[in-house]
Amino acid sequence: MVVAIIVILGAFLWLLIETNWLRIRLPVYDTKPVIPSSDMRAFLGRLDAHGLLALAGIVGPLILITLDLTGAFIQPGYSITRQSMSSLAITSKGWIETIGFMLMGIMIESFTAALYLNIKRRRGFGLATALLVFFGFGMLVIGTFHTDAVGAPRTLSGYVHQVTAYGVFGLFPIALSLMLPSIKNDHRWRGMFIYTLVTIVIAVTLAVCQPFFTEQFHYYGIYERVMVLNAIAWLVTFAIRLLLLSFKINKGRQT
Repeated sequence: MVVAIIVILGAFLWLLIETNWLRIRLPVYDTKPVIPSSDMRAFLGRLDAHGLLALAGIVGPLILITLDLTGAFIQPGYSITRQSMSSLAITSKGWIETIGFMLMGIMIESFTAALYLNIKRRRGFGLATALLVFFGFGMLVIGTFHTDAVGAPRTLSGYVHQVTAYGVFGLFPIALSLMLPSIKNDHRWRGMFIYTLVTIVIAVTLAVCQPFFTEQFHYYGIYERVMVLNAIAWLVTFAIRLLLLSFKINKGRQT
């Protein structure tokens, strides 16, 4: 099943790129006389396909954070400071966390497709994008295969969950490192270079500390959430930047 999902997602991404669908502008209707519209309609009218995918990169991580906090506070006996996000998924309110991981995974993959088409690519950028796609797919796998409870016998689901989590957050700083030359050489994204570098340092530091922070650590929940927040903060920041660029490009086309 996992292989089938990989093939389907890969084929979908290839189709979007090869058919140039992501470059298609949404139709703009010239109505006379001009009827004033609400702020929301004006906002949506400025979105092209790239802007919509950028919006997905903003909404996905925010959904995960919201659902994680909601589940943590309504689940009796759950400690957000001590217990992991994954352990919340095996509680009676676990479906909330599962939905968060699944939606984030889908939306991050959509955003990555738009990011690929909006940065001047240098060597390594293609691999970096593939790793970000894996990040999104990893969220789907983490949401599908739940972790094992602390002290419980190991299961296949728990093993897949753990390996995927290590792979996702271990490869994330590598993806950003491969993306640095492209960010530095594109004047539209150059301002994000230092922030990306700082994100890499934080991600590597947290990954190195992983062996010292087990689920028996009293503040493991905080440690894991800082690791997740570091990654999704970068994703949201770049998605916001891409959204603003799409607005600027559309404004230039209409003038």
